[in-house]
Amino acid sequence: MEKKKNRMHSNKIGLESIRFMITSIILTFSVAFSVASEKPNVLFIAVDDLRPELGCYGVNYALSPNLDKFAKTAITFRNHYVQVSTCGASRYALLTGRSPINSGAMKNHALHGGTTAIQNKQLPGAQTMPELFRRSGYKTVLIGKISHTADGRVFSYNGKGDGRYEMPGAWDRLATPMGQWKRGWGIFFAYGNGKHREDGKGHKDLMEFIVEKDTDLPDGLLAQSAISQLTQLKDGKEPFFMGLGFFKPHLPFVAPKQDWDAFEKITIPDPSDKKPFDSPYKHGSGEFFKYSTPYEKKRPLNHKSANMARRAYLACVRYVDRQIGKVLSHLEKTGLSKNTIVVVWGDHGWHLGDAQQWGKHTPFEMANRSVLMMRTPGIEGGFSTNALAETLDIYPTLLDLCEPEFNKTHHSLDGVSLAPILRKEKESVRKYATSYWRDAISVRSKTHRLVAKVKDGEIVNKELYDLRKRLDTVDNILPKDLEIEKELTNQIPDKK
Repeated sequence: MEKKKNRMHSNKIGLESIRFMITSIILTFSVAFSVASEKPNVLFIAVDDLRPELGCYGVNYALSPNLDKFAKTAITFRNHYVQVSTCGASRYALLTGRSPINSGAMKNHALHGGTTAIQNKQLPGAQTMPELFRRSGYKTVLIGKISHTADGRVFSYNGKGDGRYEMPGAWDRLATPMGQWKRGWGIFFAYGNGKHREDGKGHKDLMEFIVEKDTDLPDGLLAQSAISQLTQLKDGKEPFFMGLGFFKPHLPFVAPKQDWDAFEKITIPDPSDKKPFDSPYKHGSGEFFKYSTPYEKKRPLNHKSANMARRAYLACVRYVDRQIGKVLSHLEKTGLSKNTIVVVWGDHGWHLGDAQQWGKHTPFEMANRSVLMMRTPGIEGGFSTNALAETLDIYPTLLDLCEPEFNKTHHSLDGVSLAPILRKEKESVRKYATSYWRDAISVRSKTHRLVAKVKDGEIVNKELYDLRKRLDTVDNILPKDLEIEKELTNQIPDKK
């Protein structure tokens, strides 16, 4: 009898153990499924006028420790090209996923003016990337310049306008701090102490490095706002899409004094090409030369003047690098980095005296090549790739990585997902990158860039550059290398 009781007790314990094990397995799978099915957040960081002038891109005289650190966890695209070398049109391509050849968007006002403007009503398909994420249940937050306007609202530089949303339906929250500059274009063209280029008082200095604190200037306030918003978003039930757009190193070159002083003992090389450069695609660096300078304006700039201007640009890069570092550090501190895709993107390149050019607005290599870095949870980073990529590819890549529930777009996307490169499934996903400026079309292969125009159905004014040795070359090699010329000419859209 006693043995029978013991057996029954033993069986009871065994059944309880099995039930416990089954319950544990169910809970484990439940938690695993919950984590696996949780949509990743997106932190999209845009930096205005940021060419790849960073340590992680091999520029040893740049001071960019935070982005260099980020690169060790991300995938760095060394050959990323924008669609148009001007702010508004480049961002239009990013946010709509449409090529200028299809959209016709070539100017800064493309998102809010003319036939390309985002319609102020909800259509069956999303008109912009943040709208698509919002309609998928994401909380969307805008800080700074993601579209063309500095805060997501439409005003003229002088402050006139109705302040309507530049991208209707895109953002749940506009969280751009105005500080002592009081309005969007004020913070964009800011100097210290509340002054700015558009305040009617004639402020037009090319550079200013007088303030002490990061928050004495707008980009420091943007970082502060981003940190505050991330803290709030951490406790939300929805995933988030945050657009964080920093202003520097866009003109004027303004940053804290420490960033100028940091280059006191650093040798900054001269622009590499000083010889005369003739091309119908060259510009007069008008945006750059309209500012007042602490040196004599002579074209080309002499060694001392060019060095001062390059140092000012690099100082602004150092300043914005520090702001990005603060935000990424807070992302880590809150634990959000475990489930947040981080993209760092430059809206176009910038001629920093190379080819005797200062600024963007050309179809050449240095105006169209910009920063692109991506970090995705679950995908091992820490490497760079020479694969060609276009800004158009970012939208489909984020759709691929996030798999949002709503994925219908008003127009079909013209880019291709870079996810196979991120996952090391493919070395490249495109053979060419195409950019536009005014009536010029520029086609980049792995080795060359062809610049041309289409006039009356004919391709005219061809220039071909061999970029294997130097990216900033100004040597038009035509009529040599006819095979590569034919290959790239065949890639020009609508050439017939």
